[in-house]
Amino acid sequence: MGADTDALTLLALVILYRLFAKFRSITVANSPSSKKRARQQEVRRQRNAGQRSMVRTYIKKVDAQIATGNYDDAQAAFQTATPLIDSMVNKGLFPKNKAARTKSRLNARIKALKA
Repeated sequence: MGADTDALTLLALVILYRLFAKFRSITVANSPSSKKRARQQEVRRQRNAGQRSMVRTYIKKVDAQIATGNYDDAQAAFQTATPLIDSMVNKGLFPKNKAARTKSRLNARIKALKA
């Protein structure tokens, strides 16, 4: 009985969380224009989260190639990730200095593989 109750409670919490995440900004807005703005912001928030996640994944791929110690694969992964990092700066998702710092640190670690 205890395990079933815990599972149902967890399921109910997951469902409530998903509903809240989907409609999180609808209850705050009052005027029609603020409701529209809230809808737009929710769409943008979800798109931005996906874009950020994608770039972080590419950075992790570079880290994984560096960990294997293969210079050529690490360099190829870095060359793939660099334009994506730059495009996130242009879209305003990453600060310019964060992108430069990330690329610089990755490049230094790749160069250390060759030495």
